[in-house]
Amino acid sequence: MQMQTFKYDNRIVKYFLYATIFWAVMAFTFGVLVATLKFFPELPDYIFGSDDPRIGGSIDGLAATNGMMGFGRLRMIHTTFAVFAFVGNGFFAGAYYSMQRLLKTRMGSDLMSWTHFWSWQLFIFLSLVTFLLGFNTSKEYAEHEWPLDILITISWVIFGANMLRTIYRRRVRHLYVAIWFYLGTWTAVAMLHIFNNLELPVTWSLTAAKSYSLYAGVQDALVQWWYGHNAVAFVLTTPILGLMYYFVPKAANRPVFSYKLSIIHFWSLIFIYIWAGPHHLLYTSLPAWVQAVGTGFSIMLIAPSWGGMLNGLLTLRGAWDKVREEPVLKFFVVAITCYGMATFEGPMLATKTLNKIGHFTDWVPAHVHVGTLGWNGFIIFGMIYWLIPKMFNTKLASNKMANAHFWIGTMGILFWVIPMYVAGWTQGLMWQQFNEDGTLKYGNFLQTVTILKDWLYPMRAFGGTLYLIGSIMLVINVWKTVRKGKYIPNEEAEAPALAKISNARKKGEGAHTWLERMPTLLTVLSFVAVAIGGAVEIIPTIVVKSNVPTIASVTPYTPLELEGRDLYIREGCNACHTQMIRPFRDEVKRYGEYSKPGEYVYHHPFLWGSQRSGPDLHRQGGRNPDAWHYKHMWDPRDTSPGSIMPRYPWLITNKLDRSLTDAKLKTMVKLGVPYEEEDFDSMTVSMDRQAIAIEKSIFDADVKLKERYEREAQEKGEAFVPLRDREITALIAYLQRLGTDISTEQTETTSIIGVGNE
Repeated sequence: MQMQTFKYDNRIVKYFLYATIFWAVMAFTFGVLVATLKFFPELPDYIFGSDDPRIGGSIDGLAATNGMMGFGRLRMIHTTFAVFAFVGNGFFAGAYYSMQRLLKTRMGSDLMSWTHFWSWQLFIFLSLVTFLLGFNTSKEYAEHEWPLDILITISWVIFGANMLRTIYRRRVRHLYVAIWFYLGTWTAVAMLHIFNNLELPVTWSLTAAKSYSLYAGVQDALVQWWYGHNAVAFVLTTPILGLMYYFVPKAANRPVFSYKLSIIHFWSLIFIYIWAGPHHLLYTSLPAWVQAVGTGFSIMLIAPSWGGMLNGLLTLRGAWDKVREEPVLKFFVVAITCYGMATFEGPMLATKTLNKIGHFTDWVPAHVHVGTLGWNGFIIFGMIYWLIPKMFNTKLASNKMANAHFWIGTMGILFWVIPMYVAGWTQGLMWQQFNEDGTLKYGNFLQTVTILKDWLYPMRAFGGTLYLIGSIMLVINVWKTVRKGKYIPNEEAEAPALAKISNARKKGEGAHTWLERMPTLLTVLSFVAVAIGGAVEIIPTIVVKSNVPTIASVTPYTPLELEGRDLYIREGCNACHTQMIRPFRDEVKRYGEYSKPGEYVYHHPFLWGSQRSGPDLHRQGGRNPDAWHYKHMWDPRDTSPGSIMPRYPWLITNKLDRSLTDAKLKTMVKLGVPYEEEDFDSMTVSMDRQAIAIEKSIFDADVKLKERYEREAQEKGEAFVPLRDREITALIAYLQRLGTDISTEQTETTSIIGVGNE
């Protein structure tokens, strides 16, 4: 049999590895920063200055940041760095290395490889820039505006095309299980990304990117969490499973425990996972039948997930003695264990019994970080420690340092998640407590915040700091290993040419064995498996009108309120505040009438939120006077002692930009929002009238504030911007509108039967 010589491309792998390490440190650094802001919200004041005499300096410095140190924006940066930069680059590094060796060929196109690398890094860098500047769509894990959505699509298509081209020129007939997971990941992420990010740009300007989701309200929520849950499934799970199936057997020098279990694991996982998204929306305005489907499939997920976990752990049979000595195997064992823990806990949280306690609390971030820090992080760390010595033809510089990294990282995970489990249970149970007379025991939301920020939130930041220290130790170890090694960018290899045979199934050939040599059919079937669940859940919700009944009293936002809503999105306020009151006695008592699906029909995008670091805002309209909102944005601790909300002085100093208001209204009309011709004709008058009323309300409540603005007007002359023309008035207009379209008479309790069909 003729042998063919070729060269593996190690250079692209090296660059992706270096990018993984760099973005890991960045992700963990921003993680520690946002964790710190949860118990030390005055940190930006200390950095940039404050009007608080205890801190010193001038508030002008903080106002001049225009929100770049705001929690909402920094959180988006952290999640993007963790999900797409750290885990994404780690997956690409492992995939480019393993694919070449599993397929016995060089990547299909060096040009495609490098285009993919640089376009992906450009997307991550532009995410940092745009989030700091306030350009975002609010949709969790998909906050990027339309130009970046296009860039992500291009980069992902290039990666997939290069992968398929490599597969078609392979010298191995059957595709190994890791390749199945790579193909399933590629098809699923492409589908999820495109359909979730269907949006209509307000303007085609790249420097003023603004768009509105094609979906509205309930439909948008369903599509987003169909995407959000499956971003965890197909960005943080299936590609990492592909890495597990390659690197764990390599590091242990053992074959995969069960080939049959691998088949069951792959097909059942990608089919079931896609249905589970609605469990993020239990007890909300989502139709009840969709919630039930999401819960059912979430519980079913335990079987394939634990099948994969056992397949990974049992691969180490006969090699457990090595775990004591080899840091790589230590990382892999804990990673797979965390995968098992997270995939058991997730279905449990999808049951209505536990979801009632855990949803909107810190229990959910704890659950997510078991997966992200434990499963994703430790698989990638182990892969790096295994790959770098291989690629540089040397031994790891320090096994002791790698072992120290393992233990420090493990302690970091424990200090992160355990306090957040306690915090989540504390929140969920405190919210539901009643006194004997029927009043809420903890009626003030701040009572559930102050009890957490003194100990539990600092412990989380400490855990994150430990995890960051471990990653810095990895950087040092890798640097020392690279220095003493000899790198070969093009590694020579040889393999026999792949003989051409019929595509027909041979006599006695197993169905899946035949499928493994049919990459096109395997890819198509993978797409079908992941598309079915989404189609069954989403299409009826969009086309069957009875799923989202309208309410006659619900009207579109006024132009000023729409601008205020966009400011709310810009600052990432939905990261801490929900706008979804569930039909529980305690929530109705605390916030007001529970939310109805028809209230959101003009909301592009929906803003239901996923966590309550602050109270729900759906019935905020009219609860507090305009002056209270003004003071609350200037310094939340003046109006709400103990609050962990950051300050927003730039909203009070910035002039409201009305240049896109007309275009925003026209875009909304294209999306089906019923603005009339007179709304456009009277737009400026309407905005001025509403802003002046808010200004008057604030000045009537605070004469000294009025006098201060009068003095400022005299000092600045024509450069003075009246309060009515500042961003704060638009935001107040929006907040005062929330939940006022329907009668909000409180009821003591409501039935959850038929929620979503009101």
